[in-house]
This record gives sequence, structure tokens and C-alpha cells, in this order.
Amino acid sequence: MQLLLVEDDLDLGRSLTESLRGAGFEVEWVRRAADAERFVQRGGQDAIVLDLSLPDGHGLDLLRRWRAAALQVPLVIITASTALGDRLQGLDEGADDFLVKPFVVQELVSRLHAVARRSARQAAGEWRFGALVIVPQRRECRLADEPLALTPREFDILLTLARAAGDVVPKHRLAQALQPLGDAVDFAALEVHVHHLRRKIGGSRIRTVRGVGYALADDEAPA
Repeated sequence: MQLLLVEDDLDLGRSLTESLRGAGFEVEWVRRAADAERFVQRGGQDAIVLDLSLPDGHGLDLLRRWRAAALQVPLVIITASTALGDRLQGLDEGADDFLVKPFVVQELVSRLHAVARRSARQAAGEWRFGALVIVPQRRECRLADEPLALTPREFDILLTLARAAGDVVPKHRLAQALQPLGDAVDFAALEVHVHHLRRKIGGSRIRTVRGVGYALADDEAPA
């Protein structure tokens, strides 16, 4: 997978480049917004990792221009900002995922693979997992062509699991995904929401990885 890394910090950039190459990516690393623009115009990227704070511009401005120009390359934001508003703005502008620094490189690798798989197969707007169909933009879900009545939290749990394309989603990330709907969700409450969701979509469709989190079962992978 050809990856463009946009990160101005020398130490982090070198470390990420080395680790991502070790994970099998072909990495082009740039430190400035202008260089990122030049590489994107040249094309050929399968995914982009974008830092928001750059010496000659803001990452969100780059993202906004790229999406306005119909660039559909999967993009993961990396940022030191812990502000929920900043992360939500990045997703609203067209980012596929985000990570808050510091993070574990293995999680970045997992998310890159997930957004690439999702981008490759979900272009039609309906995400199909066997008999389960999710329509993110309309916040609708069907099972065997029958509509499901999911609560907002249940739908966002399901959507977060679907975005991971079968990979395990840690509990803390699921709880984080629910924060825009109100107060932070603790793990006990999260387990209750997952329990109710399982009753509606079928218990076997959500796999529990003890001590880690949840995943959509492999045998329910999208067709």
C-alpha cells in the first residue's frame, strides 16, 4: 500500500516512516503542506496520514481542498489535540478516522487497513455484512431486508464496528465514539448497549475479545 505521511515533527516522522515500512507500507514522508499538495497532485496514494499542525498551513485546510476536489483517498488524521470539537470537525470535513497523539503504531496500521478496505468496498453507500445492511448517511439498518429500530447509541456502536472492517475495536474507542451523543459512556454502560444491540442483530454478529473489545464476526464480513 502506497502511503503519504504528512508530519512535521522530525523524530515522530522518522519513527513512523520506519515502523510503517516495517509493516509493509511504501511511505512518502513530507513535512510541509506545500509538499503534501505536490505529492497529492502527482497521485498514486492508497492512503494518507495527516498531521493537523504544519509549519506552513493547517491540515484541515488541506483536507478541505482535497475533498472539494473529489479526492477519495482514505485519510487518517493524527493530532495532539484532545478537543472533541477538533476531532469531529476533521471527520465532518472528510477524514475517515483519527488518532490522538501519542498512539501505538500498531493501532495506526490497523486503522489504515480498515479505512482502505472500507473505501474499496463501500462506495455504493450501503455497507453489507451478510444479511445485515447499514446505510450510514441515513442512519438506517436492515436485517434480512427488514428495518431495525436501533437507538442512536446502538447505531453508533454498530457503525464503529463496521468501520473497523472485522478488526477488534477496543472498548475505550467505542466509548469515545459515543461521546458526541452526550456524557461519556463508561464500560458498564457500553456493555449494556452492546447487549441490547446483539438482541436486535443477532448475538453471533458481535464477537467479544475478552479484556480488549468487540468486532463484527468474521463470518458476517461484507460480501
